[in-house]
Amino acid sequence: MSPARFFSVGIVTGSSDATDALTVDLEAPVDLRASLRPFGRWGDDGIDRWDGTTLVRTLRFENRGVVSYVATAAGDLAHPALRLTVPAAASVRSTDIADALRATFVAVPADLARLAAADARVAQLVSAYPGIVPVLVADPFTALVRSISAQQVNLAWAATVRRRLAERYGTRHEIQDTFVYSLHAEAMARATVEELRALQLTTAKARSVIEVARAGVAGELALNDLVALDDEALIAHLTNLRGIGRWSAEWFLARTLGRPRVVAGDLGVRKAVGRLYDAGSLPPEDEVRRLTAHWGESATIVQALALHDLAVAAGNA
Repeated sequence: MSPARFFSVGIVTGSSDATDALTVDLEAPVDLRASLRPFGRWGDDGIDRWDGTTLVRTLRFENRGVVSYVATAAGDLAHPALRLTVPAAASVRSTDIADALRATFVAVPADLARLAAADARVAQLVSAYPGIVPVLVADPFTALVRSISAQQVNLAWAATVRRRLAERYGTRHEIQDTFVYSLHAEAMARATVEELRALQLTTAKARSVIEVARAGVAGELALNDLVALDDEALIAHLTNLRGIGRWSAEWFLARTLGRPRVVAGDLGVRKAVGRLYDAGSLPPEDEVRRLTAHWGESATIVQALALHDLAVAAGNA
């Protein structure tokens, strides 16, 4: 079977012919283009689509399905907003869509000002990159698939693999003149290792995707249940799944729940912290934890700023 034919499988929902417009104001300050840049930096995975101008994503609502949307940045740093187009037939109220979208942008804690006053390196980041905030991947299953895809490979290849998974097992939502995929545990839970290997996942990653999908089907990844766990209990819960280690669990805390967490074992984070504190090109994990222990409630924000600074230095911003 040719790759083009194999990867064309998918469920098509929605319609580009009937849409509603919605403007969502965000809590300032937010630099939308810079904050969304990580979604497009390493290629289009078909799931979180950002081309520098247009954002195409989905929002998942418990018992109400998935809503796709197309958004463009509006306003400015002091008055950020997103102009959305959503399917007119969406079974979710516009106010709920707006609230869910706002919640994907991590709020800057008041403690950041105190931290910047106490740490000149952090102050430099805050001054250089005002309004950059992490944008969450709020669906637990999708977040874990993202982590699995990114384990021990370059991030461009990870995006390619996610695109293949989306095209083979995802639901395709048509909206306006574009599309976006959403991932669902049920479809991947029925996959075989051989099928996933055909998409060029390793055997270990294929087994991990299937186990995580089956956990999702079994109700073990319900967002409300995960939110109720403290950090260490959540890490213990997630690392019981095949292929989910502390690195993936800590990224889940930071990028799905928006909790303050430095992912000290991450290669990029180690480079970013080493650059920030003149601690070498790749300080060890325990040194990264020591250097960032004082970040406290601002950890996820400062981590995002440091990673952006690293990307700027590398010419990838």
